Amino acid sequence: MIDLKSDAELRAAMEVFFQAYRAFTAKPDQMLAERGLARVHHRILFFVALYPGLSVKALLSALGVSKQAIHAPLRQLVELQLVETRVASHDKRVRELWLTATGAELELALHREQARLLRDAFADGPLATRDGWLDGNRRLANAEQAEA
Repeated sequence: MIDLKSDAELRAAMEVFFQAYRAFTAKPDQMLAERGLARVHHRILFFVALYPGLSVKALLSALGVSKQAIHAPLRQLVELQLVETRVASHDKRVRELWLTATGAELELALHREQARLLRDAFADGPLATRDGWLDGNRRLANAEQAEA
């Protein structure tokens, strides 16, 4: 087990994290680039697929970005007919986001690639490895949310 007390060990852990993230996003980034899209578009597609009918306000919260930051990429996804907006039945001021059939196909292709990487990474390892990875990532996410 690595003792992450020294700066050198922390930097080594960060390097592994960055390399893993690069591997995790490489193929999806390529698939998106072929459509003129980027990682921010993937993040939007991911959350709209995860929560169909997600409000724009909830999307902003999930991504931790401003309305200005999401405006252009969301507009592009709507123009490309990958995402559609609908007026919420409970409040006419609320816009809900839904994947179109084409958007769902793209998001599923991106999902399958990343799911394959995770399955492969955990296939032969002990459950403790997977559980530790999930716990560590939850702690990172919770720390970021606590600071916000």
